[in-house]
Amino acid sequence: MKYLIAAFAAVICLSCNKPQRLPYTTFGEIDRIGTALDTVIDPKAKIEIIAEGFTWSEGPVWVQKENMLLFSDITTNTIYKWTEEKGREPYLTPSGYTDTVKRDGEKGANGLLLDNNGNLVICQQGDRQIARMNSSLTDPKPQFIPLAKVYQGKRLNSPNDAAYNHDGELFFTDPPYGFEGQDDDPKKEQHCNGVYKVKKNGDVILLIDTLTRPNGIAFMPGDKQLIVSNSDPKKAYWYIYDVVGDSLKNARVFYSIGAITKKMKGVPDGLKIDKHGNVFATGPNGVWIFNSKGKLLGNIKVPEFTSNIALSADEKTMYITADMYVLRVKMRD
Repeated sequence: MKYLIAAFAAVICLSCNKPQRLPYTTFGEIDRIGTALDTVIDPKAKIEIIAEGFTWSEGPVWVQKENMLLFSDITTNTIYKWTEEKGREPYLTPSGYTDTVKRDGEKGANGLLLDNNGNLVICQQGDRQIARMNSSLTDPKPQFIPLAKVYQGKRLNSPNDAAYNHDGELFFTDPPYGFEGQDDDPKKEQHCNGVYKVKKNGDVILLIDTLTRPNGIAFMPGDKQLIVSNSDPKKAYWYIYDVVGDSLKNARVFYSIGAITKKMKGVPDGLKIDKHGNVFATGPNGVWIFNSKGKLLGNIKVPEFTSNIALSADEKTMYITADMYVLRVKMRD
């Protein structure tokens, strides 16, 4: 997670609403550990900048029905869309903070996802809730229906990222990044930075209260295991849990970066998992790619802080939010 970015909000590129010129600029490099990554990402694949000029891009989601990418620009409290035909365009504002009281910090939308009915669901850091946009994808309006905003009568911190299982139950992380004072902010009501589940009846259950900075979250194929990233440079781990009813059991480290974070930009952040169980996880110096057993296959090295990932419906294209950029990797033809 990147801090202190609010000071740069006024320096947004004036061309943010203009389509990116073709051909796209290439950026970074793909580092392969052996040949196993070749079956996931074509050896000729490139990293392309498809949009730029943002303050802190996050939470991408590919919307196959509309053939568009949606992503958050947190500090400007805006969701953008990108299409091949028109490039980047503002999509929804305000996106994560709807109060009129001025404030700093990471107040805008963060993680974006679609529910099982194709509705846009938003992690609203400033409003301290997860909500469903109460309008169509083609006619977005800043009207929201809260899905989770309190636990045991106390307001959530700042929901960061989320994932649905196939039964339509919502799992989400709730670190303190939306607070101006982080853990020491007087507005914080929860005793922990938790991982939660929203049951189909709307009840909110606390699943984990021991992680210092829970962040990215994604299910392994079959929904029997859940991976959660911990974006704490002192405990830079990806954890994996067994999903057992309304509990997460058998916690263990899926992969540990350790002290390497001191020499690189970034910490474990957002992640996605494909149908084969390959894990694409943003972290120090870009995207870390693992097989389902936690073996590192390689890295997409990006010279900026990376925050999150989206996969296309056919899983042949990866979209990466990285600081002021949105990137694309066409992994396979």
